[in-house]
Amino acid sequence: MIAGNIFRWIGTFFTEVLFLPFEWIRTQIATQELGWWISNAVNWGFLVVLLVLFAYWMKESKRFLDEGTEDRA
Repeated sequence: MIAGNIFRWIGTFFTEVLFLPFEWIRTQIATQELGWWISNAVNWGFLVVLLVLFAYWMKESKRFLDEGTEDRA
């Protein structure tokens, strides 16, 4: 019973709090051409964050490889 409530709370949190900006974009400005640009700007923002994190991860991986400490048990 408690686990079911936790998953319901997580679902409510995502649908009513975290997706609220997307709902606003869909209802308020979806009929305008600007809505398309704003919606895609969110996607491009996520892509930029992903690429920055990936570049950092690869830089750190190369650093450990160069030091010879990678895969050391």
